Amino acid sequence: MEANAFAGRSSEPTDAALAAVLGDTRSIWQSLLSDLKRDLDLTGDWHTGSVKMGWSFRLQWKKRNIVYLGPRQGWFLASFVLGEKAVAAAKKSELSAEVRKLIATAKRYPEGTALQIEVRKPEDLAAVKLLARIKSEN
Repeated sequence: MEANAFAGRSSEPTDAALAAVLGDTRSIWQSLLSDLKRDLDLTGDWHTGSVKMGWSFRLQWKKRNIVYLGPRQGWFLASFVLGEKAVAAAKKSELSAEVRKLIATAKRYPEGTALQIEVRKPEDLAAVKLLARIKSEN
């Protein structure tokens, strides 16, 4: 998998740096943030676990992490850690067979099931939005 575009940087990305990295997908990023903030009342900030790994935009609901958006060159990654209830709800949801397969084969940790969705085109947003809703409700 391609590395985070902001790996190795000690300070959070600026809007200009993010726009340069995302290119044409910047509008998709902005649309997703706008929709999640409006529809799920999420708040967001830049976060890094280590400078080596890079920066991600973390979206939270009442201090609960919902999704991390990790910039790549020309696209971004939406990362979730789903608990048992969220996994069960996702399996029963209207997610595509492809996304349900990703969930079924995803690595499980004590914190939950780790899931990553590549966002390269507007059509990829539906799964991210639905998973964010599922996670926030479960």
